[in-house]
Amino acid sequence: MLFRSPIHVVDSHTQGEPTRVVVSGGPDLGTGPIEERLERFRSEFDPIRSGIVCEPRGSEVVVGALLLEPVQSDSSAAVIFFNDVGYLGMCGHGTIGVLTTLAYLGRMEVGLHKIETPVGIVRATLHEDQSVTVENVPSYRLRSNVTVAVPNYGSFTGDIAWGGNWFFLVSNPPCALTLGNRAELLASSIAIRNALESQGIAGAGGASIDHIEFFSEPQDARNSARNFVLCPGASFDRSPCGTGTSAKMACLYDEGRLQPGACWRQEGILGTVFEGSIRAGAGGEVEPSIRGRAWVTAESKLLFAEDDPFLAGIKF
Repeated sequence: MLFRSPIHVVDSHTQGEPTRVVVSGGPDLGTGPIEERLERFRSEFDPIRSGIVCEPRGSEVVVGALLLEPVQSDSSAAVIFFNDVGYLGMCGHGTIGVLTTLAYLGRMEVGLHKIETPVGIVRATLHEDQSVTVENVPSYRLRSNVTVAVPNYGSFTGDIAWGGNWFFLVSNPPCALTLGNRAELLASSIAIRNALESQGIAGAGGASIDHIEFFSEPQDARNSARNFVLCPGASFDRSPCGTGTSAKMACLYDEGRLQPGACWRQEGILGTVFEGSIRAGAGGEVEPSIRGRAWVTAESKLLFAEDDPFLAGIKF
């Protein structure tokens, strides 16, 4: 049996988007680089991933975070992020959730911390007010003004950018970015993602573009823009999306529209906000920072019975 029941988890939400941190009882991935342990998770223990985050114990919107022993002695933690359909290189809202969870457990103090992820080391600061600033991986715009023909929708033009995940960023959404339009926003963003794949439009090295991000003017004039982000699978980000905000700021910097140190207030579909800024990096990259807040919502044990037909979750 792959599962070691029970699995101890702590749930939180970051500006509305859930994170489920696996504190103990998760798969034994051994030692070594985080990217190698991710591949071990994927190839040998994938039913545990789906059992943790999929129904009936979770839902399509839950992002899991498996805590690991870090490789470097000066790192505070290492983590692999995952969701209902697979694995994430990096997760901004999830990193905020991880620091908040570790503080709740008494395992992290206010200050700067290094967090190891499969795509690199992320620096994150837990502030006195319990907000968290995440210094994300270097981000950049790969291609601008890419047009894709989408069956039943016409054409969409956007940018391809990296912010820890691959994004296609579109500034002409098919409808207003409101919760009332979420069905149309989901359908159209999924159609765009499918069209990108079928037409061979990809990230660096042929990487799949698994996040679609729509932008519009904000509803709150204090903010810089509003977004809707399709995550891998068929769910949308309830938060303003940390990696998506990083990708957007990289595009703005490339256009000369965002200067280093300036504040970018990214409004999400729920009206919650991440505060972002950048430092100029090498080769046109930027070093983005995102600040937000998470709240712990539950601490529980997930149980797995061997004769449960949905031991590994319900997969749609």
